[in-house]
Amino acid sequence: MPMRLLDMAQKPQKPKRRSDVRHRDGAAQSPDASITVVSQGRIGNWALLGGLTLLTLLVVFLDASTGNDLRVVPLLVVVPALASVYCSLRQTIWVAVWITTVVVGFRAGADGTFWDFVFGIGFAVLACALGVAACAARIRHATEMARLRSAAVTLQRQILRPLPVVTDHVFAYGLYEPIEEDRFVGGDIYEVVESPYGTRVIIGDVQGKGLAAIGAGFAAIAAFREAAIREPTLTGVVQALEDAVVRHNEFSAQTGEAERFVTALVLGFDEGGRVEAVNCGHLAPRLLHDGRTSAVTLHRTSVPLGLAALSREARSAESFDFPRGATLLVVTDGVTEARDATGAFYPLDERVVAWAGHGPRELLDALHGDLEEFSGGIRRDDVAALALRRAPAATP
Repeated sequence: MPMRLLDMAQKPQKPKRRSDVRHRDGAAQSPDASITVVSQGRIGNWALLGGLTLLTLLVVFLDASTGNDLRVVPLLVVVPALASVYCSLRQTIWVAVWITTVVVGFRAGADGTFWDFVFGIGFAVLACALGVAACAARIRHATEMARLRSAAVTLQRQILRPLPVVTDHVFAYGLYEPIEEDRFVGGDIYEVVESPYGTRVIIGDVQGKGLAAIGAGFAAIAAFREAAIREPTLTGVVQALEDAVVRHNEFSAQTGEAERFVTALVLGFDEGGRVEAVNCGHLAPRLLHDGRTSAVTLHRTSVPLGLAALSREARSAESFDFPRGATLLVVTDGVTEARDATGAFYPLDERVVAWAGHGPRELLDALHGDLEEFSGGIRRDDVAALALRRAPAATP
């Protein structure tokens, strides 16, 4: 394609960092940042000092009011255990030292035998030490989990191609935000491949969460990258994906992992004005053109990848119009199944009406911002979206 045509179409600049593509705000959280967060306390130092001072004064006052009939000060030894749940290790140590000092001062001025003093101080020191040890164990476990999450998400990002991507047929812009909460790491996938038969695009979602879902997604992506160039038909590409997911499930069964399926939408773009599509149980795309939006109706939706043996119907391709200047929006269910505080699902079709005149990049920016506001920043699944626009026609 002549360079002047790319300039006219505002060819996107290649991102300098992979995190620039993944997070629309450009602030991907590093493993070190995750570890720092889990090691920090959830209570500020001044709030902790004020609360501990008030609690100590209250307990000492109650102890003085009850006299020798009921000693309340020794009950303070439970405070370090409580602090170990919400405070940092340094804060917990400080609380333990504070409580030990108060209990020692109380025992020094109280009546009783020498052994009462020894056992009382020994019990206080032991209880405070156990509180500090519990805090250290909690932070160590949280740090290990943070490293595991960061490693899983880093692996997930390395599998997927940085966007935007420019081919002779389409400009592909992307929004991708993986979830980073323990078991919630998902398996959203996408890819754009330029082949001798046109540009092939896939967006999909692996059933389930965790590292096993990432493995199934990698199997599908690897198969797509090869088949998209090798297979002359889109149905041939999808059959290769089916075979790859089935083989992956067979291997997973041998290693004790659960079998998984993959919902996917596979698209084919050529020099014509139509798009070929094979829908394997995925969400239908949305078409934005001339200030209007509409969901593309696909009549031949088939079963997800990995489940073809359960269906008697062979997968087939169908086509729809994709005029120049239009934007095709494809998303995963992390968008449509996002919820607000009341539990209502995200109304994608209602929201895109207001963005019908946006370009691909602006469309994804608006979607990301609105989705964050709608869900309050709380997500339970990966979010992946592609905004596709046909490349300008080449001129002699």
